[in-house]
Amino acid sequence: MTNLLSQVGGAARMVSSSAFWTLHARFEWHQAVEQSVIIGVESFGVVALTSLFTGMVLALQAGNTIGNIFGDPIFVGTIVAFSLIRELGPVLTGVVISGRAGAAVTAQIGTMAVTEQIDALYTLGTNPIRYLVIPRMFGFMLTMPILTLFSNIFGILGGYLVAVYALGVPGEVYLTDITTFMGVSDFMHGFIKSFLFAFMIGTVCCYKGISTRGGAEGVGKSTTGAVVTTIVLILVLDYFLTAILTAFGI
Repeated sequence: MTNLLSQVGGAARMVSSSAFWTLHARFEWHQAVEQSVIIGVESFGVVALTSLFTGMVLALQAGNTIGNIFGDPIFVGTIVAFSLIRELGPVLTGVVISGRAGAAVTAQIGTMAVTEQIDALYTLGTNPIRYLVIPRMFGFMLTMPILTLFSNIFGILGGYLVAVYALGVPGEVYLTDITTFMGVSDFMHGFIKSFLFAFMIGTVCCYKGISTRGGAEGVGKSTTGAVVTTIVLILVLDYFLTAILTAFGI
């Protein structure tokens, strides 16, 4: 329990320091753009493929289940779109980003910590929070909502392919089901989640990296711990965010 509280306090100090340096120092745009490419662009293929087949599975299961009950696969587009845009899009994207980019960030910063490169930054008069943490936090928070948008698109496309070519649902009906029942609040629901997930992933992975000790073994433990922690927190936060956003009518 003491160790958990210590880590939470350390992460909170890192976040407050990041906020201070963001407001009072020159922003490292080159680093931020580079991290956005590493986190976002290089993760696009995995996110797209995951979402495509998730949408296909959703459509197949929904169509077969509804068809067995009502005799006709109705509202498949609505089920697929609502499931992806409000829940699965942000969650799946967060899990993929945690496993791919989050692990890479933790390992990179952790390696710098155990090889005393972070101490060298202090010696050179450069604050590691400003130079290492803030650009990566920016990269996560910029690219995660964009990746979630593409995740929704590919998921709905996958559902469309299955609904039309496997279940015999007319394409116009599939798309009409989505446009009829979906609203702006549904998109905002997923967007807010993706933004907060990105903040959480960046915070956990950067803190785990900076606090790494114990050489190569410590880097491995920090990387594993960061991935496990972020995935669990995504699922936990998803419930509470859903409850809060629904209470506010979003």
